[in-house]
Amino acid sequence: MATILMLALAAAAIGSGLVAGIFFAFSTFIMVAFARIPPEQGIAAMNSINVTIVRSPFMVLFVPTAILCLLIGVLALIDWRGSASVWMLAGATLYVVACFLSTIIFNVPMNDALAKLSGSGAETVSLWNNYLKDWTRWNHVRTTASLLAAIAFVRALMIP
Repeated sequence: MATILMLALAAAAIGSGLVAGIFFAFSTFIMVAFARIPPEQGIAAMNSINVTIVRSPFMVLFVPTAILCLLIGVLALIDWRGSASVWMLAGATLYVVACFLSTIIFNVPMNDALAKLSGSGAETVSLWNNYLKDWTRWNHVRTTASLLAAIAFVRALMIP
C-alpha cells in the first residue's frame, strides 16, 4: 500500500505541476497576447483552442489527475498518517475543487458563451473584454491551486 501511495503522490505532483504550467502560460502571456490583437481574431483563436483542447493530450493529464487526487484524498482518510495525510488532503482538495471544479463551473461556461459570439460590433468587443478579464481571473485561481497542490503532494512525500 505504501508503494502505491508513493507512486500516486508522485504522479499527482507531476500532473498538477504540469497543469499549473499550462494554466500559467495562459495567465501570463497567451491571454495578454489575445488582448493585444483585434477582438475577432482573439475570439477566433480562443475558440480554436477551446475546440482543440478537449481532443488533446491535455485531457489525458487534466482529468486523470483529478481522479488520482480523489483517490489520494480517500487514502489519506482511510490510512491516516498525521501531517502527511493533511498535506495529501490539502493537495487533493486544491486540485479537485479550485482547479478541476472551478474549470467546469466558471471557465467552461465562459468558453461556451464565447463560442456563440459573432461579428465585431461594440457588444462583441465589450463581451470579449469582459471574457478576457473574468476568464483570466479564474485561470489565476486554477494556476495557483494546481501549483499549490503539486507542492502539497511533494511535501506529503517528504514526510516519513
